[in-house]
Amino acid sequence: MKTSVAGFPRIGRNRELKFASEKYFRGEITEKELQETAKAQREFGFKAQKDAGISLIPVNDFSFYDNVLDTAFLFNVVPARYKELGLSPLDTYFAAARGYQGEKGNVKALAMKKWFNTNYHYIVPEFEDETVISLSGTKPVDELSEAKALGIDAKVQITGPFTFLKLLRFTGSKRAADIREALSNEYIKLISEISAAGGTFLQLDEPWLVKDLSNEDIELFKSIYHKILSDKKGLKILLQTYFGDIRDAFNTVTSLNLDAIGLDFVEGRKTLELIKTNGFPEDKILVAGIVNGKNIWKNDYSKSKAVLDELKTIVPEENLYIGTSCSLLHVPYTLKSETKLKEEYKAHFAFAEEKLKELKDLSSLSDEIVSANKELFAGRPDVFDAEVQGRVSSIKEEDYTRLPVFEERMAIQNDILKLPPFPTTTIGSFPQTDDVRKNRRAFKNGEISEAQYVEFNKGKIKECIELQEKLGLDVLVHGEYERNDMVEYFGEHLSGYLFTEKAWVLSYGTRCVKPPIIWGDVSRKTPITVEWSKYAQSLTDKPVKGMLTGPVTILNWSFPREDISIKESILQIALAIRDEVLDLEANGIGIIQIDEAALREKLPLRKSDWYSEYLDFAIPAFRLVHSGVKPRTQIHTHMCYSEFTDIIPAIDSMDADVITFEASRSDLTILDSLKENNFKTQVGPGVYDIHSPRVPSTEELVGQLTKIRTKTEDKKLWVNPDCGLKTRGTEETVKSLANLVEAAKIIRQQG
Repeated sequence: MKTSVAGFPRIGRNRELKFASEKYFRGEITEKELQETAKAQREFGFKAQKDAGISLIPVNDFSFYDNVLDTAFLFNVVPARYKELGLSPLDTYFAAARGYQGEKGNVKALAMKKWFNTNYHYIVPEFEDETVISLSGTKPVDELSEAKALGIDAKVQITGPFTFLKLLRFTGSKRAADIREALSNEYIKLISEISAAGGTFLQLDEPWLVKDLSNEDIELFKSIYHKILSDKKGLKILLQTYFGDIRDAFNTVTSLNLDAIGLDFVEGRKTLELIKTNGFPEDKILVAGIVNGKNIWKNDYSKSKAVLDELKTIVPEENLYIGTSCSLLHVPYTLKSETKLKEEYKAHFAFAEEKLKELKDLSSLSDEIVSANKELFAGRPDVFDAEVQGRVSSIKEEDYTRLPVFEERMAIQNDILKLPPFPTTTIGSFPQTDDVRKNRRAFKNGEISEAQYVEFNKGKIKECIELQEKLGLDVLVHGEYERNDMVEYFGEHLSGYLFTEKAWVLSYGTRCVKPPIIWGDVSRKTPITVEWSKYAQSLTDKPVKGMLTGPVTILNWSFPREDISIKESILQIALAIRDEVLDLEANGIGIIQIDEAALREKLPLRKSDWYSEYLDFAIPAFRLVHSGVKPRTQIHTHMCYSEFTDIIPAIDSMDADVITFEASRSDLTILDSLKENNFKTQVGPGVYDIHSPRVPSTEELVGQLTKIRTKTEDKKLWVNPDCGLKTRGTEETVKSLANLVEAAKIIRQQG
């Protein structure tokens, strides 16, 4: 059988594109040098897939920042404020992605949100009423030409028109129905250009089809595709879906004049059932996404073979292709880079390049291959811990409830903390400068002793506390200099985890993360953060927050197990973090922040599944973490870069005392939902974007706070950035925080 890859990683095996891009941002290399690095990374991906014998290799899955932003620029959906800067095309693109502050002007970046149920972030394109949709770039055709030069007859991949319309943010009076014809016409032009360039296949990514669809949605989808499929110019069109099944649109999709349809058999729980019940057109190719593009565990060939055997009774074998469930963007490059992970563990994993081999194996399964794979799945060492399982089974219903109720706790905490109105704080981390990374690396490599490592970090903590006191912040943090990552750091102190050396995964732009792997049952070995927090608090009379990562985020930003339920994994982690919370409180830490930045990430894409499959155990797990603390201890949490407006009641039921949100890139729209839902918890909507290098002025921040006050009670309002400051530079951080504190003072004076 033939094979298809929905997308391939682009950042580079050793993050070459990341480092080149960041050098370009700093003015250390030219655009030409950056483009050369980019071309080398594309060619690496092309050749890796060609060598693995992949039949349909994608092009245009590469991006300097984000594929949705690429699509917006390709069709001239670019707000005027970026064009008016007068920058080069590439710098205009980066201005939209990152913001710009310089001699040409001062603009914020476009909003950024999570890509469906992943930890990848996409840039939200904006459509202004004055925008004229027009095919304005040649990127897809250019990258097709690169592949052809390497002897690869690749498929061009692009965000589909329906999903693109659903992702758009309309800033004026126009809506999707008003521009669908114009957008369809430009996709038709793109089809013509790809065909003229010798292209044979076009992949249109339509993940929005796996969500709940209204009749209006389906009519919009049909109207677009009837138009663009009316003349395909000889191209074969593959409609690619992922992250679920397309139960609301299955019959609509299969009735279209498509040549191929890509369906997810990993997260698409009803995909096989839909095909068995409704059949599948004999004249269309089915790309069966049975190799998991989001997790790193090896494919169970026996289960995959069973699915393929059923499909062969419905779909002619020549029309049955094997594919990845989604883009391989969400997994690391290769296990070949992991030299320290024991072979007994590595044998169970498959990263992007190994998944290419899985596709090849599955395309012609021999009894020998199936037998070897079956033996692998017979068991894993070091997985189960009876004590951990006993603790989980012993959880009582009352363990999920904190007393007294919120209003009583708020009065007690206000009396003890005596904070001013509009208290100022940060989200946790401070800039991870070169010296911090060098110290951590030296300790890891055995070049310095643990005592030297600790002494250095204590010096940084002291500097951080002194800086915050000088700036005038009200609630301080210790800076998190000991932490490599907000999840990996905790995983290193929990049993049941494995760690990699170079298993980097793209999160947004040039930001990469290295998710740890949950191998077995999880528990806390010893206190994790207590000594750092105690030391920081000893340096000041102001409250210093203890900083923890919550159980849902730890799970969602790890590669999870597949042999137990998500619920059981979360509860194991929740008990471990609960132990840490109680130890912090016992050691005099009066404010504890338990970040749940990724709460929404694993929320099912269909609303009907939200509670039964996720919120009914994710929210109680957070309450389990903090339910044992005393009324005087103030519990904070933080959430960022997701759409939270539709789950506000669930967030309120987390029963934290203070919740800080990302809000600046989304123009504080979450505040309307908080007000509509009578949100009881104290809130800190982020007043400036830390994912942009620009420094907000005091006047800008006063304006933000003034707007916030119209929608939030003064007594419940905190003032803070929208996320941690780890990725920012020291100079811009100090200037931004100084302006933030000054803005809070001005607001206090206004009364």
